[in-house]
Amino acid sequence: MPISNEQVTARPFLRALYRDAYYPDHVVDRGRAVLLALCERIETERPADLAALYALTHAATEEFNDLQDAFVDAGSEIETVAREEIAEEFWFVSRAYGFADADVEELIAPRDW
Repeated sequence: MPISNEQVTARPFLRALYRDAYYPDHVVDRGRAVLLALCERIETERPADLAALYALTHAATEEFNDLQDAFVDAGSEIETVAREEIAEEFWFVSRAYGFADADVEELIAPRDW
């Protein structure tokens, strides 16, 4: 299903990571795919409240957790810059879908990066 939210389709997800050679594009591409899949799930499932949104963002956060090894294998890691960029993208997604009151720390609560 193509994403219909114009804010999302216009968003250059993880831009700061793509601009920094420390983060390999092929791994960042996988992170971008996680974010786009999250957006597709939000559009498909239409979470009715924050609890339902958090369930979706937690699943996506777990996928980012799984990407840590790919970053390390490529000579990189999810460190301060990446953590902040990823968190910002989750917050952007929540606002783009009408959840302006979402707590960024709760959006990514299961993170281990």
